[in-house]
Amino acid sequence: MAAPANTGVFVTFEGGDGAGKSTQIRFLARLLEDAGREVVRLREPGGTAVGEALRAVVLDPAHEAMSDRAELLIYEAARAQIVDEVIRPALGRGAVVLCDRFYDSTVAYQGCGRGLDGAFIDAANRFACDGVVPDATVLLVAPASAVRSRMGRREGTDRLELAGDAFHSRVAVGFEQIAEADPARVRTVLSRVHRADTFRAVLEAVSPVLPEAAAALAGGADLDALVTREMAAKRAEKEAKAKEGARG
Repeated sequence: MAAPANTGVFVTFEGGDGAGKSTQIRFLARLLEDAGREVVRLREPGGTAVGEALRAVVLDPAHEAMSDRAELLIYEAARAQIVDEVIRPALGRGAVVLCDRFYDSTVAYQGCGRGLDGAFIDAANRFACDGVVPDATVLLVAPASAVRSRMGRREGTDRLELAGDAFHSRVAVGFEQIAEADPARVRTVLSRVHRADTFRAVLEAVSPVLPEAAAALAGGADLDALVTREMAAKRAEKEAKAKEGARG
């Protein structure tokens, strides 16, 4: 059942590194903003001054001695902060919140990947989220070749990305199990060769909670043009950032 336009909607995007989450969030945010919705785009960990500081610590490859339990608690601390400071207030004023990762990532990475106790992780997630639950979750799954290509274009590699193939295989299994356990909330979307095709699948996945997504599909919106414009804007932003870094 679609939420009324004046009701806040919380959509999370999950998946392994390089699955294309941030790009698809960008496309969806543009479509919703063009339709007149307030959109709040977030990432985990991050999204607040406290969260970004914690992100810098937990993902820094220099912190190779960090214990798995410490890692888990850092993620939960960042989550509690973003829920209280950003997500709950945004939903309260009717915004659409699009978040790159949320508690499912903790289940997959720290639970299945690190092997930490699932019951404790569930309790920690409940405490950090304090009743905030996604209305819908898009699980993006990309072919290994596409992931390698995307990761190869990134600057730097963080601590979790360096955790090894066996770790990331366990994480992928964890996400599969999450989707199987909660199919009403978690919709798996396979990443296509063409980003616009993936975007259409994302819109189908979120249409039960976002009427604007359903309308775009039904009304024949020019999604290819939207994707082309946003990719051009993304490249321009990246080039501007590179020039700024060179001057600095």
